[in-house]
Amino acid sequence: MMQVLDPAMADAIRALVPVIETARLCLRAPSLADYPAYEAVFTSDRAVHVGGPFDAEASFNDFAQAVAGWMLLGSGAWTITEKGSDVALGWIYLWQEFGDPEPEFGWILTAEAEGRGIATEAARAVLPRAMALFGPGGVVSYIDPPNLASIRIAEKLGAQRDPVAEAALSDWGMLVYRHFAGKETP
Repeated sequence: MMQVLDPAMADAIRALVPVIETARLCLRAPSLADYPAYEAVFTSDRAVHVGGPFDAEASFNDFAQAVAGWMLLGSGAWTITEKGSDVALGWIYLWQEFGDPEPEFGWILTAEAEGRGIATEAARAVLPRAMALFGPGGVVSYIDPPNLASIRIAEKLGAQRDPVAEAALSDWGMLVYRHFAGKETP
């Protein structure tokens, strides 16, 4: 496992990432302590809808890119935890990953967090920030067609499929859901 070389500096940088809380969740800056859970997700079949499973190096590179987004782009990934716990349940992304034509709004959970409404709750909490940063229609979710759970979340958030964007990315084979404010469903 890697070692944090300057804990005070790492803490100071993480403190700049906005913390978002819901009734039961805390979305906070990722830390190196979250990486083992991230690697477990991204090296498993859970990552099949995001181009995985990855090997350990690709998993770390993805994690580093998501964390670096805060310094380079002013937005990145949050680690999702339950209030009162520091255990990573998953991650929510508001970033533009290398190669993405548009800013992306995404989510992925650990197996233990699946099926509890956590991704929907976290995404609803981040949606206002997405609208503030990119405006209605300015952020998308790239979703693998067999990923029905993510499709349901995008639709609950009021996102709509964008066939023009999908056609432009036909070699990706992804659905593109465009997010708009104020169209959420229960």
